[in-house]
Amino acid sequence: MLYLKNRKGSQKGFCSLIGLLTLTASLLTGCGKDTFKNKEITMEAFSDMKAPAFVFDFQQQAQLIREIARQEGAVTEADRRVRNFYEQPDVQPVWIDKAGVDHRADSLLAHLHQVSDVGFSEQAFYVDAIERDLQRLRQLQFAEGTDDINHVAARLEYHLTKACMRYAYGYRYGFINPSRIFNHLDPDDKRIGETSRVVRYRGLFDVDMEQAPADYYLTVIGKIAHDSIASYLSSIEPQDKFYQQLKGMLKNATTDEQRQRIISNMERTRWRLHHPIPETGKRIIVNLPAYHLYAYGADSVLDMRIVCGAWKTKTPLLTSEIEWMEVNPQWIIPRSILEKDVVQHAGDSAYFARNRYNIFERETNKQMEIGEVTRAMLLSGKYRVAQQSGDDNSLGRIVFRFKNQFSVFLHYTSTPWVFQRDSRSISHGCVRVARPFELANFVLDQPDEWLLDRIRISMGLRPVTDRGRNYLRTHRDEEDHKLIGYVPVKPHVPLYIIYFTLWPDETGALQTWPDIYGYDRVVLEHLKPYLP
Repeated sequence: MLYLKNRKGSQKGFCSLIGLLTLTASLLTGCGKDTFKNKEITMEAFSDMKAPAFVFDFQQQAQLIREIARQEGAVTEADRRVRNFYEQPDVQPVWIDKAGVDHRADSLLAHLHQVSDVGFSEQAFYVDAIERDLQRLRQLQFAEGTDDINHVAARLEYHLTKACMRYAYGYRYGFINPSRIFNHLDPDDKRIGETSRVVRYRGLFDVDMEQAPADYYLTVIGKIAHDSIASYLSSIEPQDKFYQQLKGMLKNATTDEQRQRIISNMERTRWRLHHPIPETGKRIIVNLPAYHLYAYGADSVLDMRIVCGAWKTKTPLLTSEIEWMEVNPQWIIPRSILEKDVVQHAGDSAYFARNRYNIFERETNKQMEIGEVTRAMLLSGKYRVAQQSGDDNSLGRIVFRFKNQFSVFLHYTSTPWVFQRDSRSISHGCVRVARPFELANFVLDQPDEWLLDRIRISMGLRPVTDRGRNYLRTHRDEEDHKLIGYVPVKPHVPLYIIYFTLWPDETGALQTWPDIYGYDRVVLEHLKPYLP
């Protein structure tokens, strides 16, 4: 008999060797591997095998697993969860029990053999190590030292769990955490006092995406324990058309550059949104590498060029909803621009007049005399600087507002010629849109013509209705026509500011776009533990 040593040190027979070998034979046959030929086996043939070399000691295995975990370290969140799991007192094996190792290990291996289809290395999932130790255990190929039965079982148990967790975490929630990475990418130094300096980072990512809960590893352990791990691993791979398209492209990629571009974009598709981009209804997608905005309606697509943030003032990736518009807005200058460009002109009335800037006390909203406001006052945070509305306003004639933590918007511009450039990453972070009135018309729900004409007239565009033309005739002496300011958008229109260097154009054809912020390189750098 093969023996199991229990936690109190006694020996208890739990399955006959003939039973284990019979199970091994059926499993190997079912896997399409070597068939088991020696069918005429009797117990007498193994009567001399009651030896320590064939004794399972789970207590020893638990200690060996902890040693393996310390030696290998924890590179990913999945690794840390596995290490912590096996550090628990009295933890029970997940894969190995009194019947040995069953078909669940083979089911996992079948999935692990497919990771090359998404550009990953099988070695990152311990495939060779698992297969070697699985063969040793099933064929009783043990030796003294690190290849005795308990060392083999400990390695196999740990690597099966670690590989399974890496696979499950990665395919379900993404192999990297973009929020953690991108929000610690661009340092934003701020001097505090005169002697100390703290470093903070510019926010670049606020996508409402699903994150692995703290107890997700227990979900995976439960799937293993209840023999549903095969179906679960099949269910968590993204099934959307775009992901499958990229997966197909990877098979035909001929250069490292192509492979790397595809792999980085596939990873982005594994970042699951709480509210995925809908396939129907109105939605607006701004793809930064394409320098393009796509507004999808029921049966049409409005597309237009955009300008986005420069390298040092990148436009953040986010999800939100367009909630309202402002026609002829004032531009409240963000603190970052105030500190960089405006404070050096404190007290310069000509500079403020030339740019049509006014200064207001925040608490009272009182407009200040330019010559009375010092540099220190501007930096105190008690005053705001606003640019008057008009054609030369940096926001242009209209701005589209949506909730976000970065104070960025969609808006027009006072310099429309920039839309003719090929490279258009030049803004302070906001997104400038080339066809603002068409976008305003798009986001409104069945607007009447007079509402649209009031927007046109307020933006300095020609009206199309008789009522609008009559208004201009009767108010021709007025220099500026501001018939409307605040325009609510109901229902709100979903907005997605994304970053894909492979993405369909307005016709649906997949196009390659430049890596304007170097984010492909960032993604690949953090995927290194999984790459060949």
